[in-house]
Amino acid sequence: MIEHYFTCPYCWQSISMFLDSSIKKQSYVEDCEVCCNPIKISFEFLNSELLEFQANSIGQ
Repeated sequence: MIEHYFTCPYCWQSISMFLDSSIKKQSYVEDCEVCCNPIKISFEFLNSELLEFQANSIGQ
């Protein structure tokens, strides 16, 4: 598990989350812990190194 910081695409607050590096590629929706809006989280690992991370708003 690695801790990763990103900015919420709605409220612009810095958010911290733990990512499981044993999962090579993952995508899911999680609510912002500050403003509660849904964020689409996508990330990819290669040999336990984070290659890509995206935190996007969900179109309304």
